[in-house]
Amino acid sequence: AEVVVSPPFVFLPLVKTTLRPDFHVAAQNCWVKNGGAYTGEVSAEMLVNLDIPWVILGHSERRSLLKESNDVAYALAKGLKVIACVGETLEQREAGSTMEVVAAQTKAIAERVTDWTNVVLAYEPVWAIGTGKVATPAQAQEVHSELRDWLQANTSPEIASTTRIIYGGNILLL
Repeated sequence: AEVVVSPPFVFLPLVKTTLRPDFHVAAQNCWVKNGGAYTGEVSAEMLVNLDIPWVILGHSERRSLLKESNDVAYALAKGLKVIACVGETLEQREAGSTMEVVAAQTKAIAERVTDWTNVVLAYEPVWAIGTGKVATPAQAQEVHSELRDWLQANTSPEIASTTRIIYGGNILLL
């Protein structure tokens, strides 16, 4: 198993030098495109320069507030490994559309991935972020199983069996 810790950007170098060498560090986010005037954004190139191997992309609040997509292609092209977040809102869960939402998000990710060995899917239900609520093990396992079924049907049996699917968080055991 790999352990990946995801501190705020300003602490990445400190955490990287403090952790045991078998622990990895992930940035909490990075800009999903090349260049541009995006003051304050962390670029994939910055993470590569800092020798940070992982980045978490697809945070629900960035999708909703900043209209970001699930675009993982640029970070992957720069050599980063990506933990890609998927998850539904409380309204979507209560309407019974969890898998429809998560499948659409996963499809958007899958369309941009050429090498799944560098991708981890993190099921991170929006309704559990900062609310004090968490998905039960049964709820998380159900979505994980359905995600694996989706990968089986839409990518390949090998990708479906080898892609890591986790329950989201900022300290991850992969």
